[in-house]
Amino acid sequence: MTLRRLVLTRIALRILAALAVLYALLQVLDLLDTTDQVLDRGLGVSGIFYYALLRTPRLITQALPIAVLAGGLFGFSQLARENAVTAMRTVGVSVYGILALAIPAALVAVLLQIALEQWVTPAADAAMQEWWLATAPPEDARDADDARSFRVGNDIVTASAGALGGTILLHPRIYRRDQDGHLTQRLTADSARYKGPGWTLTNVQTVSVGETRAEIAQADTLDWATTLEPADVVSTYGDSVNVSPAEARRALSEGAALHAPAFYEMRLQRAWAGPFASLVMLLLAAPVALANFRGGSGTTAVAIALGTGMLYLVIDGLLTAVGESGAAPVPLAAWAGPVIFSALGLTILLRKEG
Repeated sequence: MTLRRLVLTRIALRILAALAVLYALLQVLDLLDTTDQVLDRGLGVSGIFYYALLRTPRLITQALPIAVLAGGLFGFSQLARENAVTAMRTVGVSVYGILALAIPAALVAVLLQIALEQWVTPAADAAMQEWWLATAPPEDARDADDARSFRVGNDIVTASAGALGGTILLHPRIYRRDQDGHLTQRLTADSARYKGPGWTLTNVQTVSVGETRAEIAQADTLDWATTLEPADVVSTYGDSVNVSPAEARRALSEGAALHAPAFYEMRLQRAWAGPFASLVMLLLAAPVALANFRGGSGTTAVAIALGTGMLYLVIDGLLTAVGESGAAPVPLAAWAGPVIFSALGLTILLRKEG
């Protein structure tokens, strides 16, 4: 077995094992919360399996960075216990060379997470939302008074969703504004139905705001020219936390937006910065390869690496929240965590190698 194959196999297999354990744990915890709801809908065991299948991409995305950390710790510690690291260093392979041999495993995790976050998870979430709403019992149907407010261009809209496909809005109130944000018109209607392109309002009252007075008009129907589409409505009344990159781009351009622009800009940045957590985790686990397990320092090295990895997740999450709120520049908040902890991991390796 070649040196590259030895190191890569040890690390990759332990990452896969850790990912399987973490995924199973997250899936069990998720099912404990939702199995009763699935069964109450009369979906049976097949419904439970279908729910678990749709949740799989998001759970794998959540588990990947921790799996790389755990797999790296187990893999590097085993190499150290077997004196394989010592043997490699005696033939001139530095700890950086050993780390380079293991990096392909982390790169696969990075590419997998990018694919999941960009394409697979959004599709699974959309299918989950459609299935969950379609199978809801009548008593759990969305309350018509459960309105949400969102922005479409310069307009502010408050309405309730009236159809699963996002083609009907109930009791919409539309506040039209000019480029300076000043109110120019308010439209209230019983409903808005998507005709494609554009919407048709029924039983409409229009209040036009002028400099000195307001004019009121009534109409049975009125065309509402807007860039809002049914897909935007579905996204708006769905999960407002797990926003996909495509939804974020749409919200920043001409779709419906529930949050400030910084929130969606952060989602776009995190779609690329987040997956690099796997590389950071492998880098933080690498110093364990130089630990002396016979001398008793191995356990301490593993604990420090594990604690540093958990600290990275906490700080990265805090920076994400700060960036979403607009309190810090979005690129800084999105990339500061990976850059800082990568520098920390390299510094630790440099001190130990030195």
